[in-house]
Amino acid sequence: MQSSIWCKEAQKAEVNYCPTYPAGETAETLEEIRVALLSEVNKRHNVHKLAAMMDKTFALRRQEVVAEAPMIADFKTRWPALFNVREVSAEFKRITTIHLESKFFSELDVHSANLMKTYTKKGGVQGRKIKTIMAPITQTDSIEVRRECILKGLCVYLNEDPEKLVKQYLDVDESSQMAIAETVFGIFVIRQEGAEPGDDPVDVEIVLEGVEVMSELGNVAFAVVMLLGLVYALNLSYPQELKYTFEVLQKIIMELDGNKLSNKGQVLKTLLSR
Repeated sequence: MQSSIWCKEAQKAEVNYCPTYPAGETAETLEEIRVALLSEVNKRHNVHKLAAMMDKTFALRRQEVVAEAPMIADFKTRWPALFNVREVSAEFKRITTIHLESKFFSELDVHSANLMKTYTKKGGVQGRKIKTIMAPITQTDSIEVRRECILKGLCVYLNEDPEKLVKQYLDVDESSQMAIAETVFGIFVIRQEGAEPGDDPVDVEIVLEGVEVMSELGNVAFAVVMLLGLVYALNLSYPQELKYTFEVLQKIIMELDGNKLSNKGQVLKTLLSR
């Protein structure tokens, strides 16, 4: 069993923040499994084997991310199997014991009517911005578009900039690659020129420290869920310019540490409970 000297205090209601190694395993035996994972990740039809190996090496990954805070590019090279939907969700559940996707979407949908009602009461510049952001909801019945608008509206409602979270580019725009390289934390949406609000994007990617860590995520709301999962899996801090948005996603939507809210978060929670 490894020393717990490297353990720090959990920051985001993590249940398994820095677990001990499984019985009978050492840093050396788990490192052997990690190396074996590098060849397994490219094989087909071995999802269950990969999942079992990722589960067994969980404590080794946590030690790395908590104690060493590695660069994203380096960590992705060491643990490529983590960066897909199935494993991000599994890692989040190992850390918090909560199902990432089902919890997020069910709670977001439960709160959506009250969120929209709350948004309409915003006046001034923020109110106008929210109105523009919410407009696509009237043009399509897509639940994905509705969720995207509600999440972007949440940023504005909390006096944060949704463009710090979601960056939109057309598929013909060559400047997107430069923007990706300069982005520390965000979601990139590549849309076809002339696309309608309900049309699927060409691609939806997550970028961390200039690295495209996940792609082909389908829609913005799903990318936000995966980004939240990666924050936990990689032990990242929320960006200062989006701290209230992610506080609400974590504490009100996911109900993780929901009793410790900022004044802004508490006001919104009170409004949503009426």
